[in-house]
Amino acid sequence: MEHRTASVERVTKETDIRMTLDLDGSGKSDVHTGIGFFDHMLEGFARHGFFDLTVQVKGDLHVDGHHTVEDTGIVLGEAIARAVRDKNGIRRYGFFILPMDDALSLCAVDLCGRPYFVYDCAFDVPMIGEMDVQLIREFFYAVSYGAAMNLHLKMFQGQNGHHMAEAMFKSFAKALDMAVTVDPRIDGVLSTKGSL
Repeated sequence: MEHRTASVERVTKETDIRMTLDLDGSGKSDVHTGIGFFDHMLEGFARHGFFDLTVQVKGDLHVDGHHTVEDTGIVLGEAIARAVRDKNGIRRYGFFILPMDDALSLCAVDLCGRPYFVYDCAFDVPMIGEMDVQLIREFFYAVSYGAAMNLHLKMFQGQNGHHMAEAMFKSFAKALDMAVTVDPRIDGVLSTKGSL
């Protein structure tokens, strides 16, 4: 099967982003956003979802990280939507519960073509490295709307902010990997309507 890949560029007065995503990769990544912890999260997303991901971002980090993180989420969502193509044969739904030490994260996705986002996680710290923890929610919100996916993230428990964030990114990777997997039993798209 031909690899499902997409390249997306987004240039605004606030950010310049270039991304390539291969849904049928092996987990390789080359990520440079200017925010070290965010790079680490995206690298984990690629590795644990078996996606090949390259990301180059020049953002207005002299202001703060908001535009860099949010716009990267928009671009990743668009790349997912393009790479998954017509959605023929994919499982559509994916879910995963991921433990990381003290943290336990659930992620569920539906590549239904209708964006909806639910986020249930509270951090006790304002920053992880140089990343504002409020931006984690903004990132996933942007992904869900960019990809037109239903995305639920719930943190069942956790004390360490690094572990909690990493569990969310990895559970998202595993859930998305499940959702984009081609199932030979599916004829067309998995919908009673006949379209997604």
